[in-house]
Amino acid sequence: MITPMDIRNKEFKKGFKGYKEDEVDEFLDKLTADYERIYRENGELKDRISIDNERIESYNSMEKSLQSTLLIAQTTAEDIVANSRKKSEMIIKEAEEQARKIIEDANSSVININKDFEELKKEVQVFKTRFRTLLESELEALNATLKDI
Repeated sequence: MITPMDIRNKEFKKGFKGYKEDEVDEFLDKLTADYERIYRENGELKDRISIDNERIESYNSMEKSLQSTLLIAQTTAEDIVANSRKKSEMIIKEAEEQARKIIEDANSSVININKDFEELKKEVQVFKTRFRTLLESELEALNATLKDI
């Protein structure tokens, strides 16, 4: 690759009917100045590309981390729902056994168990909604950051 110094230091042999030396020198000076500017800009752009690539790598790492977190959160939410269902099933079975023994206590127990079950469902729904909102806001923030690049 020709450098600006190569252009600046280039000397041409003088011939019998050669070009005017002043015009050639003036043209080479302009060419050298433009070439230096382009050469410098090229270096700056390469630096920016390197920085941008580092940022992209960082964002890719963040995205992988968020995906991993999302997967863990989804698994946790599924476990909570499964455990809630198991708990509610166990509570209902216990209530049925007690209902056989004492009808009056069973009626009040069933009512309480149904309340607990509904509250657990509401809590799970609230958890899902809050978690979804959190994830969506994080994804929006990530997308906004990626748009700035």
